[in-house]
Amino acid sequence: MTSGSAVSYRLHDAVATITMNDGKVNALSSTMLAELDEALDRARTDEATVVLTGTGGYFSAGFDLRTLGSGGADAVTMLRAGFTVAERLLTFPAPVVIAVSGHAIAMGLFLALSGDYRVGAQGPFKLTANEVAIGLTLPLAAVEICRYRLPPPHFDRVVNLAESYSPDLAVAAGILDRVAQPANLADDALAVARHLAALDRAAHTATKLRARAKVVAGLRAGLDDEFGPDR
Repeated sequence: MTSGSAVSYRLHDAVATITMNDGKVNALSSTMLAELDEALDRARTDEATVVLTGTGGYFSAGFDLRTLGSGGADAVTMLRAGFTVAERLLTFPAPVVIAVSGHAIAMGLFLALSGDYRVGAQGPFKLTANEVAIGLTLPLAAVEICRYRLPPPHFDRVVNLAESYSPDLAVAAGILDRVAQPANLADDALAVARHLAALDRAAHTATKLRARAKVVAGLRAGLDDEFGPDR
């Protein structure tokens, strides 16, 4: 196992488990996002199937609010980095399993929706895009991810009404694929990852890129429309 200050990486039997752990709510700070990017680089080099998870009753509570509240260049850089990680998950050349280990809020939810398969911990956890509830307009990139993943009635409830879903209700909404007892979450996610690792990798990757071309293009266009072209 290797670790950064906020993200750990463990490779076992060709499955890379990437764990977010900032000791609090796994806020997606610039440091956390840079370490996630590095961990995905390593998983790609290792040709590993990925399990992405969190700790402490949180998958992630979303972007670091202090940086986001600054509204300056650092906030734009962080926003771009967050959706760049989402794009990497959407297009990763191996299956990506998300083990939603607790609350998944705002950008935490969008990262979860960007994986291939999502297993959530059973419990009193909230899965929500709460931007509208706290006075923020949802980024266009986030809208594109939600539009890709969610059926229309739940899309409106998630995006426009900031509805909070329990893990069980999140399965019905298409946010999660299934739930597991917290003690079994890691093992269940690992079992899914090992099963998906048997897919033909080239066919999986090529099909994923075809199926997600529209959402990826929309994500990139949304970032450029709101923040200008990345330099």
